[in-house]
Amino acid sequence: MGAVVLRLLFIGDVVGERAVEAVAGLLPGLREELRLDGVVVNGENAAGGAGITPELAERLLSAADFITLGDHAFDREEAAPYLEQEGRIIRPANLPEGLPGQGWGSFEAGGARVGVVCVQGRLFMREVCSPFEAADRALEGLRGADVVLFDLHAEATSEKQALGWHLDGRAAAALGTHTHVPTADLRLLPGGTAYVSDVGMAGSPDGIIGMDREGFMEVFFRRRRAPVHPAAGPVRVDAVLVEADPESGGAAGAERIFREVP
Repeated sequence: MGAVVLRLLFIGDVVGERAVEAVAGLLPGLREELRLDGVVVNGENAAGGAGITPELAERLLSAADFITLGDHAFDREEAAPYLEQEGRIIRPANLPEGLPGQGWGSFEAGGARVGVVCVQGRLFMREVCSPFEAADRALEGLRGADVVLFDLHAEATSEKQALGWHLDGRAAAALGTHTHVPTADLRLLPGGTAYVSDVGMAGSPDGIIGMDREGFMEVFFRRRRAPVHPAAGPVRVDAVLVEADPESGGAAGAERIFREVP
């Protein structure tokens, strides 16, 4: 197989163009420092905090191997044709039929094939199809992959935990995104699946979920929507490093990675 254990890094939601540059600049050094075989990034907030553009996707892919998206996948009009032509970026697998792009894909890393799936939650989010059924379909579609990593893009911790148990023993990792705040429950489930409710984000910790405080304060104090933009300040990159076993398809270990970029 070429590698007994694959070292795969998953980076949480990248918030804004400065965070894109921070991640792209940080990854070459991290690949060497952490001896990484592959890198997956959630890029759904790359363009001003909502959506992604082909230019920003290409910048991330210059350093990462694969991009996942989420509920903002189609916020930018130019994203749809890009999703049709670029196989290294996926949107949620449980969106309504007929939308551009794919919900799962794969890439080569360390002599093995790594499958990547994104599913979107239904609680407190836009209406989508069942993430549980979509996860099952994706696993069927990725039968040739040695390990499979899931991005659980959901608001409710309970729904993410349910998805984690649903996938336990069938995926190397089930990693939560969307809420941008890292949770303390990273663990290996009994069946060998690395799970965490939320990886966190690549964005400024001086804002609110990576966005400027003032706009969000308008929402909470005056109950009206105000323009929000990615927050200024240093960018903190939250990630999870998964040690995946290509022989079993499960995880041999998992740890949190934090870095701050001035």
